[in-house]
Amino acid sequence: MELIVFDLDGTLLDRNSTISDYTSDTLKLLSQHEIAYTIATGRTLHGARAILDGHSFKLPQAYKNGVMIWHPEQRRYSTSTTLTAHELDNIVHACKQEGLTPFIFTLDQGHTSSVYHPVLRSEADFELIRVLGLEKHLHMRPLDELPADAMVTHINSIGAAAAIQAVMRCVDDEAHLVAYSGLAHEGQGWHWLDVHHSEASKGGAIKTLKELLGLERVICFGDSANDLSMFETADECYAPANATPEIKSRATAVIGHHDEEGIARFLRERFELDES
Repeated sequence: MELIVFDLDGTLLDRNSTISDYTSDTLKLLSQHEIAYTIATGRTLHGARAILDGHSFKLPQAYKNGVMIWHPEQRRYSTSTTLTAHELDNIVHACKQEGLTPFIFTLDQGHTSSVYHPVLRSEADFELIRVLGLEKHLHMRPLDELPADAMVTHINSIGAAAAIQAVMRCVDDEAHLVAYSGLAHEGQGWHWLDVHHSEASKGGAIKTLKELLGLERVICFGDSANDLSMFETADECYAPANATPEIKSRATAVIGHHDEEGIARFLRERFELDES
C-alpha cells in the first residue's frame, strides 16, 4: 500500500492558494480507488483548514514542516520536538531588537495549541492574524502569561526582509534550531519567518505517518527547500515545473506546473483514474 503526501503552496494549490475543481475531482477519484493521501505543509492547521475542508483529508497530517502531527479523528496534535527556554529567549530578544513581533506557538496539556505574543504594533501583525485565522481557531494570550514550562513548538513572525534576515542570522547561532523565510502572500513586501527545532522535518513526519498508517511506500510532491527532507525519505518524489532548481534536481521526475493542475494530471495518469 502507498501513501501520497502533498505539499500545499506551490504544489497542490494553484496561484490563488485554492484547490481547483479539477484537482478536487482528482482527490475524489483517489478516495474512490482507496488510495491513501495526506499533506505535509509549512502551514499551520488553522492556516489550511478552510482550504482542505470538503476534500476528504481524513488521515493524520503534518503541519509546520513536520513540527506537529494533527490527528483528525482524535482531534489532537502530537509533537516530539520543542524549543528550550534559552532558545526561546534568544529568538524573542532578536525579534524585539528588529522591531518584529514573535508569535509563540505552544502545545497545551489537552493537545490543543495556544499562541503567545507581545503587544501588537504593526499592520503586518494584524494581517498575519487575519490570514492565519489565529483568533478563530487558537487561544491567543499575552506574552507575559507564557508558562515557564510551556512546550514551544515554533515561532512565527512577519515584517521587512532585512529584519527577518537579521533574526535568521541569530537562529544560525543556535545549534538545534532551523529557520525558513520567504515573501509573504499578504503583500506589502513583507517576509515571513518560521523558527523550529532542527530535528523536525517533513521527512521525519512522513516516516511517522507511514508507521501510524502501516503503509509501505510514500509518493510525495513538493516545490521548495522545506520539501528536501521529504524527497530524501520518499520512495518516489515529484516536482512541479515551478519548483526550485534544487528540488527539481532531487526529484524522480519533473511534472506539470502547479497552476496548470500538474499534480492532479500526473495522478490521473499514474493511477489510471477513471471518472466513468
